[in-house]
Amino acid sequence: MSLSTEPRGAGTAPAITIFSTAPTVPLIALGAFALGMASYVTAGLIPMIEQAFSVPVGVAAQLVTAFTLAYGLGSPVVVALLPGHRQRVGLLAALGLFVLANAASALATDFAWLLLFRGLAGIGAGVYLAMGIATAAAISPSTRGKAIALIMGGMAAGTVLGVPLGLLLAERWGWASALWLVTLLGLGALLGLSWRLPALPDAASIPLRRKLSLLVDGHVVVILLVSLLAAIASLGMYTFLAPLLSASEYGGVKSITPYLWVWGIGGVAGSFLVGPLADRIQGPKLTFIIMLALSLSLLALPLVAGWNVWMVLFPIAIWGAVGWALQVPQNNELIHARETQGDGNLAVALNESALYLGSAIGAAGGGLILVLNLPIWMLAAGAGVVAAAGAVVQASNLRRKVR
Repeated sequence: MSLSTEPRGAGTAPAITIFSTAPTVPLIALGAFALGMASYVTAGLIPMIEQAFSVPVGVAAQLVTAFTLAYGLGSPVVVALLPGHRQRVGLLAALGLFVLANAASALATDFAWLLLFRGLAGIGAGVYLAMGIATAAAISPSTRGKAIALIMGGMAAGTVLGVPLGLLLAERWGWASALWLVTLLGLGALLGLSWRLPALPDAASIPLRRKLSLLVDGHVVVILLVSLLAAIASLGMYTFLAPLLSASEYGGVKSITPYLWVWGIGGVAGSFLVGPLADRIQGPKLTFIIMLALSLSLLALPLVAGWNVWMVLFPIAIWGAVGWALQVPQNNELIHARETQGDGNLAVALNESALYLGSAIGAAGGGLILVLNLPIWMLAAGAGVVAAAGAVVQASNLRRKVR
């Protein structure tokens, strides 16, 4: 990317002329790929870490908790405190923290230190994704939807493709090798962005109290609520896909792996394909369509599985595609809603927090259904109803646009 900075007076933002944003957004997406891999690969490494550190499996599992809590709760705080004139430095510093924390995790010989490093990696990941999306939107104003879609597609690909690759490396060379791969991918993105990322315009200095005002912005609250409900439905059901399909009346599946692959591949496809749509269709309308498709695909799971267990791959693929695609118009709309206030990156960080909170609520709700010995189909039915509730809530944004 080339840029020119015209002479300016003190306190005036640099005027950026962007001749090509093509190299920059893919580099941000490469970092998102590493982030997606780091977010989920640790769960697969738990048995190896349990043996390596001689800790119970329940203790080893707290590595996932440390990462997700730091990601979902810590990153909005850091983004809120970041000065407006340090956006470029903040993006690179967040990615640098992510890289260093993963390298330190791979070198850790004490479990307590490993737990700390996973938490630091989570903070770096959350701040990087929020600022990366906001940066991509800023440098690609005419193709904002495609830019955000590329980043979310990178994250989805890191989950679907990077995690299995990392686990294969771990089986061959030990658990730390998976984290070294995350480190190298993140380092590649960091070096590329250090070279190609332009000097971003200085944002106005916004007091923390004014930044927190977005929490009473009705439009923003509706967007975050829809993301929360979507995560409860989509990510919550993902946790319990295996119990549903392993039930004899729904196919008695022995291996859930092919179905998870189809879900993930659908997610990658949906993340990339939604980009052009996000640039042509109003965000609230596109989100409403996606929420309806999500609800219908989840409600169809037990019906189709009871008929033919292989045919259920179709609603699973649609579910994965729309579940991942949703965050492209959501993040796009958040940035648009708050760009005049200059805190779009904080809104995106809060949206990511809503996703992690929704995932936790969905997992808890599904667990309650199983504990109460309710019919197994209620897992999918409940998820579908929650997604439908999200579509109803989203209808208020549609009415707002009409007005």
